[in-house]
Amino acid sequence: MPDYPSPTIWRGHSLDWGSRTYIMGIVNVTPDSFSRDGLAAEDATREQVVAAAVAQARRMVADGAQMIDVGGESTRPATAGQPPLSPEVERERVLPVVSALAAALPPEVVISIDSYHASTVAAALDAGASLINDVWGLRADPEMGPLVAERGVPIVLMCNLRGEPRREPVADVLRMLARGMELALSAGIPEDRIILDPGFGFGLVGAENLVVLRRLRELRALGRPLLVGTSRKAHIGMVLGTAEDDRVEGTAATVALSIANGADIVRVHDVRQMARVARMADAVVRGWQET
Repeated sequence: MPDYPSPTIWRGHSLDWGSRTYIMGIVNVTPDSFSRDGLAAEDATREQVVAAAVAQARRMVADGAQMIDVGGESTRPATAGQPPLSPEVERERVLPVVSALAAALPPEVVISIDSYHASTVAAALDAGASLINDVWGLRADPEMGPLVAERGVPIVLMCNLRGEPRREPVADVLRMLARGMELALSAGIPEDRIILDPGFGFGLVGAENLVVLRRLRELRALGRPLLVGTSRKAHIGMVLGTAEDDRVEGTAATVALSIANGADIVRVHDVRQMARVARMADAVVRGWQET
């Protein structure tokens, strides 16, 4: 077995790296999610959206999720030439949901806020979130690093290669993740609060995603836990020829392979199925004992 980082402990939570694969369920409070699972339909009221989010999160926790990731901005606008969502609109979408989840879910469930705006993250932490998922790896908002350091919560730093010069996919991902770690450490974020995400689909094109997944273990050289988010993404559709909401088997394959190659957290839409996949993969990779 490889060496794993020491546990990440904060606010009554503890992530014991290497003991299991953690499941992060996705709650998209958007009308335009790429994966066709956005809850914020244009004709839905705020109350309806919050109720749907709470019901979805409760199902995910019952199905095996230890984390719930709440996001208010789809990645679709970035690829469709639309302007990014303003922090004000983002906060209007996510804060009522984060508050409701904090009240409705068991206290051991980690609520994550998927945002690269420090103002949104600060408000979400006040509302009950306890983990940050930054798809720009601290590069979008200069206030994010100091905020994370001040609040003492973990952050997922994703490799986002959009607009970056490219050479070779694994080397590019390693370079960007190392840059994110440098930004975090220079901002005063302790190393044990850093989680890394290779950023499948965020600048990695087509088969490049398969290359990074195949060589995922090389990213463990950075010494931090790895979050993998391949759920329903385009490279699965590229291989299988299926639509976004018909990729559960392809996602299952990528989840199992990511665990075999060193993933610590998998971020998924289909929690019930992927929790079973992760449990089986863990039994092989980490060892199984009858309980």
